[in-house]
Amino acid sequence: MARYVALLRGVNVGTTRLAMADLRRIVTDLGHENVETYLQSGNVAFDSTVRDAEKLAAGIGRALADELALSVPVLVRSGRELAAVAGGNPYGDLEDDPTRLHVAFLATPPPRSTVDALTVPGSENVSFTVTGREVFLHFPDGGYGRTKFTNAYLEKKLGVVATTRNWKSVRALAEMAAG
Repeated sequence: MARYVALLRGVNVGTTRLAMADLRRIVTDLGHENVETYLQSGNVAFDSTVRDAEKLAAGIGRALADELALSVPVLVRSGRELAAVAGGNPYGDLEDDPTRLHVAFLATPPPRSTVDALTVPGSENVSFTVTGREVFLHFPDGGYGRTKFTNAYLEKKLGVVATTRNWKSVRALAEMAAG
């Protein structure tokens, strides 16, 4: 068995509502074990014998659609991948306030050309580093709530599905994924 975390995009913000009890039940019904959710924003850790993250994401997405008529992107990271993210933030030593650090998880690595063309909108003070399927974000002048450098902006500019988590959540999910 390996430990994974599924990250659902856009859950319990706006109009897409999902009870975490339903999410736990669906993931458990798929045959996964030690299922636990974190917060109300579509984060679920679980153990699985399946070793293919894309297959896991597709299965959860399909079950959500079939059972609850919800169509939400699902991204899955292994415990090892989350540990690398939590230990590899290039801005971690620059910032004591975790509300100013975020990670956008990407469904696939974006094309190099879109990464090279990615810029911060306007005159915002935002630092970012794209590493594989993650974008590390640092907002030194404030949190994520006031920026135009949002998840939607990243999806549009990079051309891939993304879901963003604050640093406190990333660390908590990495701990959950460590088992």
